[in-house]
Amino acid sequence: MTRLIAVLIFSMLLSVSCEDNKKTETASGQELPPKLAKLKLQPGFEAEHLYSPADNDQGSWVAMAFDNKDRLITADQYGALYRLELPAIGSEVLTPKIEKLKIQTGEAVADSIIQMGYAQGLLYAFNSLYVMVNHRGNDEFEKSSGLYRLQDTDNDDQYDKITQLKALNGAGEHGPHSIVLSPDGESLYVIAGNHTDLPEMDTYRLPNVWQDDNLFPQVKDPRGHANDRGAPGGWIAKIDPEGKNWELISAGFRNPFDLDFNDEGDMFVYDSDMEWDLGLPWYRPTRICHVTSGSEFGWRTGNGKWSPAYPDNLPPIVNIGQGSPTNVVYGRGAKFPEKYQKSIYAFDWSFGIIYAIHLKANGSSYDGEREEFLSGIPLPLTDGVIGPDGAMYFMTGGRRLDSDLYRVHYTGTEDVTPANKASELTEGNKIRRQLEEYHTGPKSGAVDFAWPYLNNADRFIQYAARIAVEHQPVKEWQAKVLSEKDPVTLAQGIIALARHGNKAQQEQMLNALLGVDYSKLTSQQQVDHLRAFELTLSRFGIPGSSVKNKVIAYLSPQYPATTDVLNQMLSKTLAYLDDPTVASKTLALLESNTGENVDVMANTATEASDLILRNPQYGMDIALTLKNMPPAQHTYYGMVLEDVDKGWTPELREKYFNWFNKAFSYKAGRSYIGFIDKARKKALTHVPKDKFEYYDKMSGADLLSSSGNDLAVTTVQPKGPRHNWEVEDIEPLLADGLKGRDFEYGKSMFAATTCITCHSMQGEGENIGPDLTQLGTRFSPQDILKAIIEPNDVISDQYNTTVYTLKDGKSVVGRLMNETEQNYIVSQNPYAPDQTREVPKDQVVSTKLSTISWMPPGTINRLNEEEVKDLLAYLVAGGNPDNPIYTEKEANN
Repeated sequence: MTRLIAVLIFSMLLSVSCEDNKKTETASGQELPPKLAKLKLQPGFEAEHLYSPADNDQGSWVAMAFDNKDRLITADQYGALYRLELPAIGSEVLTPKIEKLKIQTGEAVADSIIQMGYAQGLLYAFNSLYVMVNHRGNDEFEKSSGLYRLQDTDNDDQYDKITQLKALNGAGEHGPHSIVLSPDGESLYVIAGNHTDLPEMDTYRLPNVWQDDNLFPQVKDPRGHANDRGAPGGWIAKIDPEGKNWELISAGFRNPFDLDFNDEGDMFVYDSDMEWDLGLPWYRPTRICHVTSGSEFGWRTGNGKWSPAYPDNLPPIVNIGQGSPTNVVYGRGAKFPEKYQKSIYAFDWSFGIIYAIHLKANGSSYDGEREEFLSGIPLPLTDGVIGPDGAMYFMTGGRRLDSDLYRVHYTGTEDVTPANKASELTEGNKIRRQLEEYHTGPKSGAVDFAWPYLNNADRFIQYAARIAVEHQPVKEWQAKVLSEKDPVTLAQGIIALARHGNKAQQEQMLNALLGVDYSKLTSQQQVDHLRAFELTLSRFGIPGSSVKNKVIAYLSPQYPATTDVLNQMLSKTLAYLDDPTVASKTLALLESNTGENVDVMANTATEASDLILRNPQYGMDIALTLKNMPPAQHTYYGMVLEDVDKGWTPELREKYFNWFNKAFSYKAGRSYIGFIDKARKKALTHVPKDKFEYYDKMSGADLLSSSGNDLAVTTVQPKGPRHNWEVEDIEPLLADGLKGRDFEYGKSMFAATTCITCHSMQGEGENIGPDLTQLGTRFSPQDILKAIIEPNDVISDQYNTTVYTLKDGKSVVGRLMNETEQNYIVSQNPYAPDQTREVPKDQVVSTKLSTISWMPPGTINRLNEEEVKDLLAYLVAGGNPDNPIYTEKEANN
């Protein structure tokens, strides 16, 4: 995301510092060190800080696992592997004994440090250390992406054999990730992001017939992210200990980093969102998914992601919101109260939160409720495990950030007796598992057993039944589909047949769907029915004119509908078929501010606001988006019309192209402007040639940058080269002072670094942060530059934020604006300070001032030396070109 400058450039503007407020004390009155003081834990839990790899030049740790001797093995993201002997809980000395792992083969050249850096997954099992390397190796001593097995064949406690079990084509943050032991202890599961090619599998529980399956006009990410990545996206496979047999279990993820199983043996994954899509109708927040056999979760590149409502993918059990998932671990073995033993822990790197997901059986799946188990500002979480001592161990780091190792244990009064016994499975769970036994290939009796469950009200059972049918030869069930009279079963059957049949069957399939009384279907059944139409059309193309017109006549009276998902499906299907009424109907929706998602977006905004001040580097982009988010679903409707040819009048055309102009005034994720412009350009290909310039100008062409990915920038931009400015750079940079600087260029840098979006100078700019006009009269250039480079060093009371810990375990982070007898009135969005939230005082158990400035570090890193000095001179001059710092220049000339 764009690194916007938040509030505080210079906390020194106020004489009162909150440095004393950063101290946190234990119950005994002892002051906690900062790395512990910043943590917020649930009552009864305590944390210990065990080690800081960065203090010992050991890199930034991102993966961890315990071996068979209760030692912790860790991986530096860019370096080596380490093995730690940890002190017991309660030890006076917490420093672990640590060694860097080496490979010992008896050959002098090879007897060296194990270069298994870029390891994003570790697991000790089967007397072996499994390592998932995520890297394109640069030389013979570095390992390329793939799954490796390290073994100690001579039992001397040193690894002497490295075997690559499988090379994987993919690297980077969306490359191959974790390895997890199966619940029965006999197999392994591996997980990879959507930039990892799916290797050829020996068996496929998810039939390998995937396609994009979306009639929405495809627009790939305007900034190029994942544009060369196709279905099925991120994936999960089950393998044997030797890595010889690979079975695809699930796919359709964006970037699932980790997985784990509950006591009942069900799998859960924390999948990531695309933050550049925030505010767009296809945006899917980070989410907890219950991953079942043969499951699909609908990721497709660009704007092609499926709605969770579609029957051919499964919905999440919990939507989390913005974040960067890095770890999933179940509480099995933890010496915690029972509910925490049976929780799924999901780690978010961006906003420093460990969520405890409490599961409740619901039919064949679960409902999930999230709780903030632990958080910190900042706390870039990378990995975590439950140790053999019953404590939770977790690490921070990644992307070369300072790394720390922590331990959390329970000291409260609740019972911590092991509760890791599986609960009795629900009848729905048992049925789903029976259906999943038919996901391995053709089996006698599969169709007869699965068919009655195609109309089951339980989404997971219904899905499992369809996948069971799809694994059987098509000739066994295609006639059964086409003669089916139950509309719910028919929709599922048509979806299966569209995925495995051929175009020769298309007219029969469409005619079968046309025979259903649409008005008698429930809302979800209508979604399923429309999805069956969509798959039949997307797989086999537009049918002959007779059937095509029948489909239009059947669907057009249903549009517009009463829900957003139905309107999306109807609009794109009718637009694909070139229904002459779709333009006028969709433009009416485009001009309306009603829709079920208005409230949904409001709730999303509230949840997103809670994250803004936890990490200004990412949060300020959320803040700016929430200040001026596009109306719900309008982007979808605008893009649906980009290829429509029929039904236009001059009046409708003007409404449509004026909408583009208005759409550019909204703020959403980083790719929003590019998506709108791509749709605009496509729509312009359908206007008369003599009207192109007219509509081009009307639609806002003059507002855009040359790339079309952003709005045009009128200010001068830094020339660079960029430099990561540090405090030690200040003295040599300012050794010759600031005389002879360029006022206009300094003013341009004030705007280019977006200082002006938060601060005012000579009456220009915003008032989110302090007015800087008098800054140079109170502080030296050295002090000013230090405050820019290290904004967290000293934070003014006026611009600090408070962490309010609530009785339910959640926390609210905001700036205290006012208070009443009953409530704290806090603001969470620096770009919209008038939008406040009431925090009931009787729900607050503690408050703590944050140690993080609203302004992220690195805001001047785009600037070269001369540009930094021009900016500093402008700040010292208070935006006044007649300031002596400039007039002295004239005198010298």
